Amino acid sequence: MDTGDGAYIDAESLDFKEEARKESMDVAKVMIDDAIAEKLDVKKFSFTSKSTFRIADLGCSVGPNTFNVMQNIIDAVQHKCQSQGLTSRTPEFQVFFNDIPSNNFNTLFTTLPPERPYFAAGVPGSFHGRLFPESSLHFVHSFYALHFLSEVPKELLNKNSPAWNKGRISYTCAQDEVAHAYAAQFAEDMATFFDARAKELVVDGIMVLIMPAIPNVGQSSVHGLMSDCLGSSLMDMAKEGLISEAQVDLFNLPFYITSPKEMREIVEGNGCFRIEKMEIQNPRSGIDAPITGKSCVMQRRAGLEGMISKHFGAEIVDDLFYRFSKKIDEVSNLMESQFQEGTQLSIVLKRI
Repeated sequence: MDTGDGAYIDAESLDFKEEARKESMDVAKVMIDDAIAEKLDVKKFSFTSKSTFRIADLGCSVGPNTFNVMQNIIDAVQHKCQSQGLTSRTPEFQVFFNDIPSNNFNTLFTTLPPERPYFAAGVPGSFHGRLFPESSLHFVHSFYALHFLSEVPKELLNKNSPAWNKGRISYTCAQDEVAHAYAAQFAEDMATFFDARAKELVVDGIMVLIMPAIPNVGQSSVHGLMSDCLGSSLMDMAKEGLISEAQVDLFNLPFYITSPKEMREIVEGNGCFRIEKMEIQNPRSGIDAPITGKSCVMQRRAGLEGMISKHFGAEIVDDLFYRFSKKIDEVSNLMESQFQEGTQLSIVLKRI
């Protein structure tokens, strides 16, 4: 499948990624249902038979799971309207699927459910800025997208900077200055994100954010361990002359894994949202199968292959992820223990 930047992703990897996303979404579904049942006051929206309830899915990707989530949200809103005696005033629904312009919107729209109970529209653009008119949305959802930064911190690419990230591709196990640069970029991105959503959501509108996380700032995590294994695999290839070490020095993963404490501070700093619920979860809690190198490779490959191919060339991808798989197998027991502490942050916010 074309990723939008000239690279192609193995179909099996995409299928596995969707299965992994489904497991995480199943954990988050209960929180979404409860948020709508307990926190969404549909009477305040003054719906009539001609009203429209607008939902935005930010960072939607292209898989079928996003359609299931939208259907679940609509079912929950309809049930809420019925429970409050608003059966005759149930609104129509419009869903906006948002992602960066390189997302394969053709694939997204050719797989739309034909009997969907909503009007669909695509909104290309970065969710780090404004996307919708003021006070036009009632519900915002984002799943495993907000950890992506708007850009790699510039300090990481400057050889004269204390944050020059030589020989590494992320902030885990790097110098403190590297981690601080990533954290600062994430905080800046989230500040602009919440500023934009504060303008776009109606008062009493709901936002549910699901993202990878760590329990505490600076704590080691399964996310960091996988990044280290991938970076180590690249450095092994550089030592063997298959790629240059300079290429590795200039490659930094553009994402940051936050903690509940950091997110609470960012939300409270914005001042336009009330935290209705925030909890860190283990999406593997109902899975008996052990973590394997193959499972991690397929999930990571689907998300990173386009980026890696663009920087290093597509010819290294198979070898890189084979090496990555072997390294993950060596640390699988450690990864299992880190999963138990929680790797997924779910937040319910209300616009005030």
